[in-house]
Amino acid sequence: MRYLSFSRNFGFEAAFSAGYRYATKPWILHVDADQQFPAAEAEKLIAAAEQGNDAVFGVRTNRQDPRLRRWGTAAFHFLGRRVLRIEIPPGATAFRLVRAELARKIVDLRLGTPYFLATVPRLTSRYTCVQVAHRARERGESKVGFGFLASHAIELFVGFTRRLTTAASVTALIAGGLGVLAAGAATFGLLGASATAALLFALLSVLLVVLSLTVRYLVVVGAGQPRPRQFYVREANVVVDADDRLFTSADPAGPRLIDVQLGKGVSA
Repeated sequence: MRYLSFSRNFGFEAAFSAGYRYATKPWILHVDADQQFPAAEAEKLIAAAEQGNDAVFGVRTNRQDPRLRRWGTAAFHFLGRRVLRIEIPPGATAFRLVRAELARKIVDLRLGTPYFLATVPRLTSRYTCVQVAHRARERGESKVGFGFLASHAIELFVGFTRRLTTAASVTALIAGGLGVLAAGAATFGLLGASATAALLFALLSVLLVVLSLTVRYLVVVGAGQPRPRQFYVREANVVVDADDRLFTSADPAGPRLIDVQLGKGVSA
Protein backbone atom coordinates (compact mmCIF):
# COMPACT_ATOMS: atom_id res chain seq x y z
CA MET A 1 0.00 0.00 0.00
CA ARG A 2 1.40 3.41 -1.02
CA TYR A 3 0.06 6.72 0.18
CA LEU A 4 0.41 10.50 -0.09
CA SER A 5 -0.58 12.74 2.82
CA PHE A 6 -1.27 16.42 2.05
CA SER A 7 -0.33 19.38 4.24
CA ARG A 8 -4.05 20.30 4.29
CA ASN A 9 -7.32 19.41 2.55
CA PHE A 10 -6.90 20.61 -1.05
CA GLY A 11 -10.16 19.16 -2.32
CA PHE A 12 -11.38 16.40 -4.61
CA GLU A 13 -9.53 17.35 -7.80
CA ALA A 14 -6.20 17.66 -5.99
CA ALA A 15 -6.62 14.30 -4.28
CA PHE A 16 -7.10 12.22 -7.41
CA SER A 17 -4.64 14.38 -9.38
CA ALA A 18 -1.88 13.47 -6.93
CA GLY A 19 -2.79 9.81 -7.24
CA TYR A 20 -2.68 10.06 -11.03
CA ARG A 21 0.66 11.81 -11.03
CA TYR A 22 2.39 9.26 -8.83
CA ALA A 23 0.83 6.12 -10.29
CA THR A 24 3.47 3.67 -11.50
CA LYS A 25 1.43 1.24 -13.64
CA PRO A 26 0.43 1.85 -17.29
CA TRP A 27 -3.28 2.12 -16.42
CA ILE A 28 -5.22 3.76 -13.60
CA LEU A 29 -8.59 2.50 -12.37
CA HIS A 30 -10.42 5.19 -10.41
CA VAL A 31 -12.99 3.74 -7.99
CA ASP A 32 -14.81 5.86 -5.40
CA ALA A 33 -14.59 4.67 -1.80
CA ASP A 34 -18.38 4.72 -1.24
CA GLN A 35 -18.64 1.48 -3.29
CA GLN A 36 -21.71 2.62 -5.21
CA PHE A 37 -19.92 1.31 -8.30
CA PRO A 38 -19.35 -2.45 -7.83
CA ALA A 39 -15.66 -3.17 -8.35
CA ALA A 40 -16.51 -6.10 -10.63
CA GLU A 41 -17.87 -3.59 -13.17
CA ALA A 42 -14.24 -2.68 -13.93
CA GLU A 43 -14.19 -5.66 -16.29
CA LYS A 44 -16.41 -3.67 -18.67
CA LEU A 45 -14.00 -0.73 -18.59
CA ILE A 46 -11.03 -3.02 -19.24
CA ALA A 47 -12.76 -4.64 -22.21
CA ALA A 48 -13.41 -1.22 -23.76
CA ALA A 49 -9.82 -0.09 -23.15
CA GLU A 50 -8.53 -3.17 -24.95
CA GLN A 51 -10.25 -1.89 -28.09
CA GLY A 52 -7.68 0.92 -28.36
CA ASN A 53 -9.14 3.62 -26.10
CA ASP A 54 -7.01 5.87 -23.88
CA ALA A 55 -9.83 6.52 -21.41
CA VAL A 56 -13.05 4.68 -20.57
CA PHE A 57 -15.76 6.26 -18.42
CA GLY A 58 -18.51 4.43 -16.60
CA VAL A 59 -22.09 5.63 -17.10
CA ARG A 60 -24.59 4.80 -14.35
CA THR A 61 -27.59 2.67 -15.31
CA ASN A 62 -30.56 2.90 -12.94
CA ARG A 63 -28.73 5.51 -10.85
CA GLN A 64 -29.38 5.05 -7.13
CA ASP A 65 -29.08 8.67 -5.97
CA PRO A 66 -31.63 11.27 -4.78
CA ARG A 67 -33.85 12.72 -7.48
CA LEU A 68 -32.38 16.22 -7.08
CA ARG A 69 -28.87 14.89 -7.79
CA ARG A 70 -30.11 13.08 -10.91
CA TRP A 71 -31.91 16.17 -12.19
CA GLY A 72 -28.88 18.34 -11.48
CA THR A 73 -26.60 15.99 -13.44
CA ALA A 74 -29.01 15.92 -16.38
CA ALA A 75 -29.19 19.73 -16.43
CA PHE A 76 -25.41 19.98 -16.16
CA HIS A 77 -24.81 17.72 -19.17
CA PHE A 78 -27.56 19.40 -21.20
CA LEU A 79 -26.14 22.89 -20.64
CA GLY A 80 -22.54 21.81 -21.08
CA ARG A 81 -22.87 19.58 -24.14
CA ARG A 82 -25.97 20.88 -25.94
CA VAL A 83 -26.09 24.57 -25.17
CA LEU A 84 -22.43 25.54 -24.66
CA ARG A 85 -21.05 22.82 -26.98
CA ILE A 86 -18.33 21.68 -24.56
CA GLU A 87 -17.08 18.21 -25.47
CA ILE A 88 -17.76 16.11 -22.39
CA PRO A 89 -18.04 12.30 -22.46
CA PRO A 90 -21.83 11.82 -22.21
CA GLY A 91 -22.88 10.65 -18.76
CA ALA A 92 -19.26 10.15 -17.66
CA THR A 93 -18.51 9.64 -13.97
CA ALA A 94 -15.47 9.35 -11.72
CA PHE A 95 -15.57 5.56 -12.21
CA ARG A 96 -13.04 5.38 -15.03
CA LEU A 97 -10.04 3.60 -16.49
CA VAL A 98 -7.39 5.94 -17.88
CA ARG A 99 -4.01 5.46 -19.48
CA ALA A 100 -1.55 6.70 -16.83
CA GLU A 101 0.49 8.69 -19.33
CA LEU A 102 -2.62 10.64 -20.37
CA ALA A 103 -3.69 11.24 -16.77
CA ARG A 104 -0.27 12.61 -15.81
CA LYS A 105 -0.24 14.85 -18.89
CA ILE A 106 -3.53 16.42 -17.77
CA VAL A 107 -2.33 16.92 -14.19
CA ASP A 108 0.91 18.54 -15.35
CA LEU A 109 -0.98 21.09 -17.48
CA ARG A 110 -1.76 22.99 -14.26
CA LEU A 111 -4.95 24.44 -15.69
CA GLY A 112 -6.71 27.31 -13.98
CA THR A 113 -9.86 25.15 -13.98
CA PRO A 114 -8.67 21.54 -13.66
CA TYR A 115 -11.74 19.72 -15.00
CA PHE A 116 -10.66 16.21 -15.95
CA LEU A 117 -13.76 15.16 -17.91
CA ALA A 118 -13.55 18.16 -20.23
CA THR A 119 -9.76 18.00 -20.63
CA VAL A 120 -9.56 14.40 -21.87
CA PRO A 121 -11.34 15.16 -25.20
CA ARG A 122 -8.92 18.04 -25.80
CA LEU A 123 -5.94 15.68 -25.71
CA THR A 124 -7.28 12.52 -27.33
CA SER A 125 -10.22 11.36 -29.41
CA ARG A 126 -9.76 7.77 -28.27
CA TYR A 127 -12.17 7.69 -25.35
CA THR A 128 -15.53 6.05 -24.81
CA CYS A 129 -18.28 5.47 -22.26
CA VAL A 130 -19.78 2.16 -21.16
CA GLN A 131 -22.83 1.44 -19.06
CA VAL A 132 -22.11 0.07 -15.60
CA ALA A 133 -24.23 -0.95 -12.64
CA HIS A 134 -24.87 1.43 -9.77
CA ARG A 135 -26.19 0.75 -6.30
CA ALA A 136 -27.57 2.78 -3.41
CA ARG A 137 -25.27 4.10 -0.70
CA GLU A 138 -25.32 1.66 2.21
CA ARG A 139 -24.11 4.05 4.91
CA GLY A 140 -22.92 7.61 5.43
CA GLU A 141 -23.67 10.70 3.38
CA SER A 142 -22.09 12.17 0.28
CA LYS A 143 -19.48 14.86 0.96
CA VAL A 144 -20.29 16.48 -2.38
CA GLY A 145 -22.94 19.12 -1.76
CA PHE A 146 -24.93 21.42 -4.02
CA GLY A 147 -22.51 24.32 -3.49
CA PHE A 148 -19.52 22.25 -4.67
CA LEU A 149 -21.38 20.96 -7.72
CA ALA A 150 -22.64 24.43 -8.68
CA SER A 151 -19.17 25.97 -8.35
CA HIS A 152 -17.64 23.13 -10.33
CA ALA A 153 -20.22 23.54 -13.10
CA ILE A 154 -19.69 27.30 -13.36
CA GLU A 155 -15.92 26.83 -13.62
CA LEU A 156 -16.47 24.38 -16.48
CA PHE A 157 -18.96 26.62 -18.28
CA VAL A 158 -16.70 29.67 -18.00
CA GLY A 159 -13.30 28.05 -18.36
CA PHE A 160 -13.85 25.67 -21.30
CA THR A 161 -15.91 27.80 -23.68
CA ARG A 162 -16.36 31.45 -24.57
CA ARG A 163 -19.99 31.04 -25.58
CA LEU A 164 -21.29 32.03 -22.15
CA THR A 165 -19.15 35.16 -21.83
CA THR A 166 -19.87 36.12 -25.45
CA ALA A 167 -23.59 35.81 -24.83
CA ALA A 168 -23.19 37.86 -21.66
CA SER A 169 -21.37 40.61 -23.56
CA VAL A 170 -24.01 40.77 -26.30
CA THR A 171 -26.77 40.80 -23.70
CA ALA A 172 -25.05 43.66 -21.87
CA LEU A 173 -24.84 45.71 -25.09
CA ILE A 174 -28.50 45.11 -25.89
CA ALA A 175 -29.53 45.95 -22.34
CA GLY A 176 -27.45 49.12 -22.43
CA GLY A 177 -29.07 50.19 -25.70
CA LEU A 178 -32.54 49.51 -24.35
CA GLY A 179 -31.68 51.49 -21.25
CA VAL A 180 -30.70 54.51 -23.34
CA LEU A 181 -33.93 54.28 -25.36
CA ALA A 182 -35.99 53.91 -22.20
CA ALA A 183 -34.33 56.95 -20.66
CA GLY A 184 -35.02 58.99 -23.82
CA ALA A 185 -38.64 57.85 -23.95
CA ALA A 186 -39.14 58.72 -20.30
CA THR A 187 -37.60 62.15 -20.85
CA PHE A 188 -40.07 62.98 -23.64
CA GLY A 189 -43.02 61.54 -21.73
CA LEU A 190 -43.51 58.49 -23.94
CA LEU A 191 -43.30 56.13 -20.96
CA GLY A 192 -45.06 56.35 -17.65
CA ALA A 193 -43.15 56.45 -14.40
CA SER A 194 -44.13 52.91 -13.38
CA ALA A 195 -43.28 51.43 -16.80
CA THR A 196 -39.93 53.23 -16.82
CA ALA A 197 -39.08 51.99 -13.33
CA ALA A 198 -40.01 48.40 -14.20
CA LEU A 199 -37.98 48.46 -17.41
CA LEU A 200 -34.92 49.96 -15.75
CA PHE A 201 -35.17 47.41 -12.92
CA ALA A 202 -35.26 44.55 -15.44
CA LEU A 203 -32.27 45.97 -17.33
CA LEU A 204 -30.35 46.39 -14.07
CA SER A 205 -31.03 42.74 -13.20
CA VAL A 206 -29.67 41.65 -16.59
CA LEU A 207 -26.55 43.77 -16.17
CA LEU A 208 -25.93 42.32 -12.70
CA VAL A 209 -26.07 38.77 -14.11
CA VAL A 210 -23.65 39.78 -16.87
CA LEU A 211 -21.36 41.40 -14.32
CA SER A 212 -21.32 38.26 -12.18
CA LEU A 213 -20.35 36.10 -15.20
CA THR A 214 -17.65 38.59 -16.19
CA VAL A 215 -16.17 38.62 -12.71
CA ARG A 216 -16.19 34.82 -12.64
CA TYR A 217 -14.45 34.73 -16.00
CA LEU A 218 -11.75 37.08 -14.74
CA VAL A 219 -11.29 34.88 -11.68
CA VAL A 220 -10.83 31.83 -13.92
CA VAL A 221 -8.34 33.68 -16.13
CA GLY A 222 -6.48 34.89 -13.07
CA ALA A 223 -6.31 31.34 -11.74
CA GLY A 224 -4.14 30.48 -14.73
CA GLN A 225 -1.44 32.88 -13.57
CA PRO A 226 1.48 31.86 -11.30
CA ARG A 227 0.04 30.54 -8.05
CA PRO A 228 0.63 27.85 -5.42
CA ARG A 229 0.51 24.30 -6.74
CA GLN A 230 -2.69 22.31 -6.76
CA PHE A 231 -1.48 20.31 -3.75
CA TYR A 232 1.46 20.00 -1.37
CA VAL A 233 2.55 16.68 0.12
CA ARG A 234 3.45 16.55 3.79
CA GLU A 235 4.29 12.87 4.08
CA ALA A 236 4.51 9.89 1.73
CA ASN A 237 6.06 6.45 1.39
CA VAL A 238 6.84 7.06 -2.29
CA VAL A 239 9.40 9.34 -3.90
CA VAL A 240 7.79 12.77 -4.31
CA ASP A 241 9.05 15.62 -6.48
CA ALA A 242 10.60 18.44 -4.48
CA ASP A 243 8.16 20.94 -6.03
CA ASP A 244 5.22 18.96 -4.64
CA ARG A 245 6.53 19.04 -1.09
CA LEU A 246 5.67 21.85 1.27
CA PHE A 247 9.09 21.46 2.88
CA THR A 248 11.99 19.89 1.02
CA SER A 249 13.82 18.91 4.20
CA ALA A 250 13.01 18.43 7.86
CA ASP A 251 14.95 18.15 11.09
CA PRO A 252 13.49 15.16 13.00
CA ALA A 253 15.13 16.30 16.23
CA GLY A 254 13.28 19.62 16.24
CA PRO A 255 14.32 23.24 15.70
CA ARG A 256 17.89 23.18 17.03
CA LEU A 257 19.34 25.53 14.41
CA ILE A 258 17.38 28.75 13.95
CA ASP A 259 18.20 31.87 11.94
CA VAL A 260 17.40 34.97 14.00
CA GLN A 261 17.00 38.36 12.33
CA LEU A 262 18.66 40.96 14.58
CA GLY A 263 18.16 44.01 12.42
CA LYS A 264 18.84 45.44 9.01
CA GLY A 265 20.93 42.89 7.15
CA VAL A 266 22.19 41.27 10.35
CA SER A 267 21.53 37.66 11.29
CA ALA A 268 22.89 35.13 13.73
